[in-house]
Amino acid sequence: MSEGETTGCGAPRVDVVYTWVDDTFPGYAETLRQFATNRHDTNPNRTRDNLEMLRYSLRSLERHVPFVGRVHLLTCRPQVPDWLNAEHLDISIVHHDEIMAPEILPTFNSFAIVSHLGKLPGVSERFLYCEDDMLFLAPATLADFVEDDGRTRVFTKNKDAPVQARTKPEDSPWNRSMANANAALDREFASHRRRFLAHGPRLIERSAFEEMCNRFPGEIAATRASRFRGGDNVPPEYLYPHYLLEKDAGGLASDAETRRMTGYASIDNFLPWTWLQLARLDRLRPVTATLNDNFNDRPNPRVVAHLRKRLNRWFPEPSRFERPDRPPA
Repeated sequence: MSEGETTGCGAPRVDVVYTWVDDTFPGYAETLRQFATNRHDTNPNRTRDNLEMLRYSLRSLERHVPFVGRVHLLTCRPQVPDWLNAEHLDISIVHHDEIMAPEILPTFNSFAIVSHLGKLPGVSERFLYCEDDMLFLAPATLADFVEDDGRTRVFTKNKDAPVQARTKPEDSPWNRSMANANAALDREFASHRRRFLAHGPRLIERSAFEEMCNRFPGEIAATRASRFRGGDNVPPEYLYPHYLLEKDAGGLASDAETRRMTGYASIDNFLPWTWLQLARLDRLRPVTATLNDNFNDRPNPRVVAHLRKRLNRWFPEPSRFERPDRPPA
């Protein structure tokens, strides 16, 4: 379907956008080290693809999210997963250099990349943004992401996010960036504490996302100019939902609704802990679950094997996006 088309039931098309990278792709690690300046820059947890999580996310999407139109995969040139059927009509591969200025490339900054999502060619006005470690464990409907009055539903944790007055230079770029976002929102709207967001897909309206980028030009420009996450950045995936809340274009989900919709597991090298978290997801079956890579430098082979077995049990059937000659590793 092209931009502006509707689904078979007449509803506007809703696409899904993924960001993805594989640090084992030839030349990638060497380029990363060429530009890196500290340990945060080379953290493998953000660039590793040893479990082919995108493959299983697409399987879960096909099984549980019937309202999806097309899939857009945003990655650096010339990367494409070798198992992906990139010629399928329902998938679009977009490389960074197609929508990002040449002077800010190469970039290893997920915040900078996400800030360009509204520029994807042909993406639907309303789309779901997913990181490649996000799965759908139960059937989802568009109504799960939208309030009855049409506002975008925002899922938060019952915990306040960082603010600049309480952050230190040695804090992680992620926490410092959230503090920057809160300071920007305080400047434009009322000053108050804001919650952490729950891990999970974000429903984005392209026009509102671009409006947000234009509302905070200094913060967005600084973010895009950083090859790695920096202390002057803002995370658009955090800024955008809170921007909607400030404009009353978003509705805050209840804690119960957040628990139903979002699950999380930190995939650590300690097998009993990882097993316990996955077993909990199996029991609760939230609509979405994020499996966050926390292996650090050396993934435990036993944990990798256990998680791969679990993924294949959850989603054994290949999706239409896979090449039949490239089964899972």
